Amino acid sequence: MILDSAAEMVERDGMWQVSMEKLAAHAGISKALIYKYFSNVEQVFSELLERELKQLRDQQVVAAELATTFEDLVRGVTKAYLRYIRKKGLLIEKLQADPSISRTNDPTDFKRETAVEYIARILTKNFDIPIETARAVTDIAFGVPAAAGAYLLRHDIDIDDLEDMTVSMIIGSVNGIRDDYMMRKRKLKR
Repeated sequence: MILDSAAEMVERDGMWQVSMEKLAAHAGISKALIYKYFSNVEQVFSELLERELKQLRDQQVVAAELATTFEDLVRGVTKAYLRYIRKKGLLIEKLQADPSISRTNDPTDFKRETAVEYIARILTKNFDIPIETARAVTDIAFGVPAAAGAYLLRHDIDIDDLEDMTVSMIIGSVNGIRDDYMMRKRKLKR
């Protein structure tokens, strides 16, 4: 209830208009109750950001687990990301803009190492890309949905078209690594 009220206030008024007193009034609870759970408004914002990024990542995990092909994986994770950003992206962006709340401006940074490792292992197992190369490609490719999400927040674009473009760019980069980069780096057999 407190985090939901904080989210509504940030989305409507911006972070600088939120105080513990205003938050209590908006939530319909006492200021003392808020202080029971949070020491200050920055802690409220930090926990709100953590909640939003966790919900985003959880939706992506579900999509990844349902995938049966590499395209299903990329499309499912991308679709979950873009749909969540369309719904909550401005809130996340506002929270991440404050360095006292977040150390990054990129929603894809949340639990990134775990996600990169998961996808890198899939690339290695299914496409014979060495694990270190797969990690690098995956980590770099995370920038594509982040850029697509930022574009979505600032432009009037069909989300399905943006999803298709994003998926094509990610799969194209993996194809490029597998078919071009790996071929060029392969030692000749004589």
